[in-house]
Amino acid sequence: MRYKKIITDFFILMALTTNISFITSPNSYELVVTVATNLAATILKIGEGRVLSTEMLASSLVADLHLIPALFLYHMGDPQEAMGLAQGALAANVISVIISIIETILSAFTEEEE
Repeated sequence: MRYKKIITDFFILMALTTNISFITSPNSYELVVTVATNLAATILKIGEGRVLSTEMLASSLVADLHLIPALFLYHMGDPQEAMGLAQGALAANVISVIISIIETILSAFTEEEE
């Protein structure tokens, strides 16, 4: 069992679910947790040796660059704009999960060939 992959995949899914949680019930605590889990997922993706790791890292950076300004906008009193940025981050997180699934399928085929 590859524990780094388990932890990375956990944070990828956690980033997606906390993002959805903030969009369905927006409050500042949800947004802080969403930003923290997205940053953790980004850090874990750095240095991954997977085939699609650059695409996964890029999608995670896009989500971070939506959520960090959303956090500032939310606390400055513009929750509608923060929500729009969080929805953009949601799209990036969905793409990250899809890439992770594709990566898992590719690695399964590679293991079968060996």
